[in-house]
Amino acid sequence: MKTLHEKTSVKDAIESCGVPHPEIDLICCDGVAVSFEHSLTRDAVVEIHGLTVSPAKPGERLQRRCITKFIADGHLGKLARDLRLLGFDVAYDPDASDSSLAARCADDRALLTRDRRLLMHKIVQHGYCPRSHDPDEQIIEVTRRFDLAKLIAPYSRCVRCNGLLVKVSKADVFDQLEPLTKIHYQDFRRCSECGQIYWSGSHFKKLEERLENIQRSLMPLL
Repeated sequence: MKTLHEKTSVKDAIESCGVPHPEIDLICCDGVAVSFEHSLTRDAVVEIHGLTVSPAKPGERLQRRCITKFIADGHLGKLARDLRLLGFDVAYDPDASDSSLAARCADDRALLTRDRRLLMHKIVQHGYCPRSHDPDEQIIEVTRRFDLAKLIAPYSRCVRCNGLLVKVSKADVFDQLEPLTKIHYQDFRRCSECGQIYWSGSHFKKLEERLENIQRSLMPLL
């Protein structure tokens, strides 16, 4: 039970208890679904439902499911790289301030952070706080939260800068390749932004195995 001493929005009341609004999918006040802006002016029974157990009906949901653009805070560099590897648009700057991270959310990006207070920023409409510290588990969490399983497009983005990759002929990049690469590989992609060149090198088998493990973990949702 929480006692309020003045009129307040149900969103502010809930967040004062430590629950960020991007993780709330349904709010019922005295049994009636309400929005975040609903004002509490008297005693009321408020029920809060997260996304995984939300009984919300069409029109009652407070969160979007399928979001494919993200911004990750400085502590989630591995997650940002993994999401790019799967083909998703992820803005990432390890030195970005909290205010700049929140501001980028106005660009219809979901904020990924383990700082729950940052998720409570008013400008942040969509976001998620990974529960696990393990990058392999974090990528599964985020993919499930935003219904990304069917949208995975591996090797379509640059893991360094987030630019889109385009296929190029070997002749176009020949002068930039190492001697052994020139001999053993034929298929190449180049980042349209930073120019980084990609090919299926010695590390490719491990990448393929990791992607298969990720997709296997998501199979029930496909």
